[in-house]
Amino acid sequence: MNKQILIVAAHPDDEVLGCGGTIARHVKEGNSTHVLFLGDGVSSRGDSDPNLVNARKKSAVKACEVLGAAVVGFEKFPDNMFDTVSLLDIVGVVESAKKEINPQIIYTHHGGDLNIDHRITCQAVLTAFRPQPDEDFFEIRAFETNSSTEWSAYAIMPPFIPDTFVDITQYLDKLLNAYSCYADEMRDEPHARSLEALKIAALRRGREAGLQAAEAFMTLRRIFR
Repeated sequence: MNKQILIVAAHPDDEVLGCGGTIARHVKEGNSTHVLFLGDGVSSRGDSDPNLVNARKKSAVKACEVLGAAVVGFEKFPDNMFDTVSLLDIVGVVESAKKEINPQIIYTHHGGDLNIDHRITCQAVLTAFRPQPDEDFFEIRAFETNSSTEWSAYAIMPPFIPDTFVDITQYLDKLLNAYSCYADEMRDEPHARSLEALKIAALRRGREAGLQAAEAFMTLRRIFR
C-alpha cells in the first residue's frame, strides 16, 4: 500500500540530517514523501542578504530531488526565533500541509533539541496531529539532528531515546549526496556537520541495531486501528 509521508523540518538541511536515508528508502518503496520547511535557517546570522535565503531554498530543492521527495513549501517563520511567533500560527501551517497531504507517517524534530525552532516545531506537529476521530495518520516519529540533539543537556531537556531503527545501508551514499547539496552548511572534520560525522552517526546507529547503517527515531505517537 502506498503511504503518504510528511517531514516537517524547522530549516532546510534538517530533513537530510534527521532522516535523509529514511526518506530515500520511503521513496524507493513507493511511498509519496513530502517535506515542509518552516524557516529559512540562515537569516538569524546577522546578514540580511536575500540571496542567502534563496540559495538555501535552491539547495533544499536539489537535496530533495536527490532523495526523491517533494517540497511542500517554504514558510517564513523567523529563524531561531520561532518562540516570538504565536504557536497557533505555526500549527496552522502544519495543519494546512496535513489537510493537503493526509499523511500516515510524520517525521519531525525531537522536543529536547538545543535549537528553539526544533523544539517548537515538534510541539506544533504534535498539536496539529492531536488525536481526533477518523484520522488517517498512525505514527509520529522524532529524528535527531546533528549539532542540536546531542548538544542539548539532560539536566534541562528530555533526552533523545530511540526506539525505532531504520536500515539505510543501501541509501547511505544517497544520504551523503543529498547533504552535499548544502555545501554552505557543511563543516570540516571533526565538526558534527561534516560529511564524515554524518556517516559515522549512521554507522553508529546501525551498530546499535545490528545493521550496517541506520537512522534512529523516537516514537512520539503510534495508533493501531
